[in-house]
Amino acid sequence: MNQQHQKRTATIIAAHGRHYLAETDGEKLQCVTRGKKTNVAVGDIVHITMTSPDQGVIDKIEERKTLLYRSDQYKSKLLAANLTQLFIVVATEPGFTDDLVSRALVAAEAAGIEAHLILNKVDVADALPRARERLQMYAALGYPVHEVSAKTQPQETLALLRPLLAGQSSILIGQSGMGKSSLINLLVPEADIATREISAALDTGKHTTTFTRLYTMPDLGPDSAIIDSPGFQEFGLYHLSEGMLERAFVEFAPYLGHCKFYNCRHLIEPQCAVLAAVEEGKIAKLRHTLYGQLLHESSQTLY
Repeated sequence: MNQQHQKRTATIIAAHGRHYLAETDGEKLQCVTRGKKTNVAVGDIVHITMTSPDQGVIDKIEERKTLLYRSDQYKSKLLAANLTQLFIVVATEPGFTDDLVSRALVAAEAAGIEAHLILNKVDVADALPRARERLQMYAALGYPVHEVSAKTQPQETLALLRPLLAGQSSILIGQSGMGKSSLINLLVPEADIATREISAALDTGKHTTTFTRLYTMPDLGPDSAIIDSPGFQEFGLYHLSEGMLERAFVEFAPYLGHCKFYNCRHLIEPQCAVLAAVEEGKIAKLRHTLYGQLLHESSQTLY
């Protein structure tokens, strides 16, 4: 069979517009989708028909185990496919927003992905107690919080995080300024070079921070990969239905099915078990307020 129409199976490691970079056996292939489709995500396993030695067309996306995405009123933005865990990176300084943290946790729950929090810059001693206090709310819900300092304690940080990443497909997300890049560069020493290669292959110019990319970590065992996503300040979840939302707030679980009305929305209804739990302090007000906001958003979708 000539090189041209050979079929290959590969993993998408970067995406920019409708141009994708896939990797198979250490080889990088540039690929495009047929027609105007842009429903390919980083982490997708794809079947490619080669059109030249290093280029091809994506014919098919293998069924995804998981898919993480965010959405606004008008469209959704795929973040990554086939993830097993999500790490939300926050720091002692600058301040992080609970809104983004909670939204990311809700997205992970809805997608069936395990979620962790990483508190970076724990060397900033005067800001540490307050950050710990704020993260207590998530720790109480069962989300592990890992304390690191990528810059001042690199070896300790690696010793803590590498075992957690072994055999997993993980994504790091967080607002700008939390030190996510420092963590990626520590975990994947060749990340900068890889990013430059990817930028050149996808012809993205200098905008290397605006696309999601996957780095394999073969030294941590097969299937170990870490995905770096651009820092974003907003995490829209317009695609989640009411039923998905109430289940994505893990602390609601003991109370679901105990409200007076079977179709209770847990907002203002009488004899609502969830609202009673909020009143009793068993559910954080902050989280319940976000739930209400997300319900409102999910009713606004236009697509």
